[in-house]
Amino acid sequence: MGGGPGGLFFATLIKQADPSVEVTVFERNRAEDTFGFGVVFSDATLAGIHEADPVLRTGLADHGRHWDEIEIRLKGRRIRCGGNGMAAITRKTLLQLLHRRAAEVGVDLRFSSEVPSDPAQLADYDLIVAADGANSGFRARLADELVPEVEVATAKFIWFGTSYLFDGLTFVHEHGQHGTFAVHGYPISDDVSTFIVETDEESWRAAGLDEFDTAQPPGPSDEKSRRYLEKLFAEQIDGHELLVNNSRWGNFRTRRTRRWSSGNVVLLGDAAHTAHFSVGSGTKMAMEDAVALAGSLLEHRGDLPSALEAYEAARRSSVEKIQGSARPSLSWWEHFGRYHDAYEPTQFAFHFMSRSIGKGRIARRDPEFVEQVERDWRAGHEGDGPLETPFRVGVREFASRRLSVADTETLRDGDPGCLWLVAPDTEAELAEAYGRLSQALTAGPSLVAVHAGSPLTRSLLAEQARLVHRVPALIVEDGMDDDRAETLLLSGRADLVGSLSEGEARA
Repeated sequence: MGGGPGGLFFATLIKQADPSVEVTVFERNRAEDTFGFGVVFSDATLAGIHEADPVLRTGLADHGRHWDEIEIRLKGRRIRCGGNGMAAITRKTLLQLLHRRAAEVGVDLRFSSEVPSDPAQLADYDLIVAADGANSGFRARLADELVPEVEVATAKFIWFGTSYLFDGLTFVHEHGQHGTFAVHGYPISDDVSTFIVETDEESWRAAGLDEFDTAQPPGPSDEKSRRYLEKLFAEQIDGHELLVNNSRWGNFRTRRTRRWSSGNVVLLGDAAHTAHFSVGSGTKMAMEDAVALAGSLLEHRGDLPSALEAYEAARRSSVEKIQGSARPSLSWWEHFGRYHDAYEPTQFAFHFMSRSIGKGRIARRDPEFVEQVERDWRAGHEGDGPLETPFRVGVREFASRRLSVADTETLRDGDPGCLWLVAPDTEAELAEAYGRLSQALTAGPSLVAVHAGSPLTRSLLAEQARLVHRVPALIVEDGMDDDRAETLLLSGRADLVGSLSEGEARA
């Protein structure tokens, strides 16, 4: 059910593995219809898909675009970080290749066919694969058994294309009259790039871009937003036009389901899980689901419950890992206007690159980029490295930015100028934590120490102190290594870092 990349790839894999199986794909759109512009795959994630069937590898080689560097544009500068191999292809081309491959192996493709609403119409099928997207009707019908969950991001996004050709994955940030807007841009063919714009709700409303009725059926695009953004980013894209395709604002929804199957219905791709597009994983995850589901069905022939259980077991940990990496990335895009104002271009770029990984991994990809980040730090701190730089708080001066366990515990036990805050476990609780911080700061502490919670909530609470209230922040983590410490300092997520002894950390 659903003729997107995941559904088509599964249909092809199972049919070519066992030609006796009858496979039907129901797709409500026409064969030539598609929404969106391009799909991206990182080099590191393609091996399993290529091994199952070379259709994607062939498509990327013949029709796709490849790059190694990520470019970040801010305040008139363009900063690049290499070692991030990726490839992209137009969604329409990918679907055409998958249509052709499915037809070659004998899949019955039924376009302009709505999913049957009467379960009796599907009674003859042994297995129903619900690859019907993020708004899956099957997931909704089986909500009591599957227990779906959804988190709605606060940032607004809209998807365009453009005739301007980016060299590779490019992030462009512009502060206009109404607020800060940012672009994820990347080439998908020889003449078109994807152009996704994000902003916060305040900027979106201030610009008057909240007038389009998103409740109307798919099809019409938001022309007012196209014109506004085309003008805002005109210099960045050399005056090229923006292209529309069902282009309208939305809030990204991260979806999870407690179970992926019920009876003979199994979810695949976005129907089961989503991850923010800044990690470029939606189509990849759907196609990897297809590989795993086909493999499990073949391994457990005649035992459908075991096959579906094995499929979910094989894929869930990988999906949860990607969703875990996507959460800090999505959060970064919810706060990027703050970072735009606070950081100079090199630190901003490092803050962005380190949203999900540390300095060491970035340095392995592009040592020159990290060396530049460190040079900029030393230039602003009398030649000292991030861990060795002294820091003064009120009348107290620390010899380095990384506090010893003894110094951290002394601050906790007896320094009236240090406010200790427990970070919440989830982002949903951050608003309350921000309120506690604001109230506590009326007492005039000279330093805020943040501990407990998660790495993301600690960072966000520390940044609230540093960037909103202009009070230095100490992040306290048990077992913090040098890589983590330097990442926090170089990125501007903390002014100081420290750890507690094992017993103190538990307390």
